Amino acid sequence: MTNLDPIDKMLLKILQNDSKQTNKQLALQLNLSVTAVYERIKKLERAQVISKYVALVDKSKVNKSFVSFCSIKLTQHTQDHVRQFEKEVIKLKEVLECYHTSGDYDYLLKVLVGDMEEFRKFMVEKLTSISHIGSTHSAFMISEVKHTTAISVV
Repeated sequence: MTNLDPIDKMLLKILQNDSKQTNKQLALQLNLSVTAVYERIKKLERAQVISKYVALVDKSKVNKSFVSFCSIKLTQHTQDHVRQFEKEVIKLKEVLECYHTSGDYDYLLKVLVGDMEEFRKFMVEKLTSISHIGSTHSAFMISEVKHTTAISVV
């Protein structure tokens, strides 16, 4: 756990909203020198509080608006089956997120494709071909009520 002071927290909030701002722009907002902002950012990167910078793509602009949440149940929960499933699911470009969960199902996947036909093809040709899957359950997004990548630190 890294100790974050109020300025670090504000800096993270600003960067999560727009990481393309210059250090000068950040310095003005934080009432700091450009050098101080630079040093704080480097400290946060070294501590891996900031792990990387990315461009967020609008899924509708790249024809990938069909979102599905797939629950997966494995046939057995042996270490080998778990490792094998995770190794295989990581390779699937349609899977944006994969979580090992408690409850009725073992994994929850967030899948992004263009349409229902592409989802069907993904399920038949890719996902269900992974060994040790006992059952799947899918739910489809009707509308996106909230979507954020920002983690509240303030």
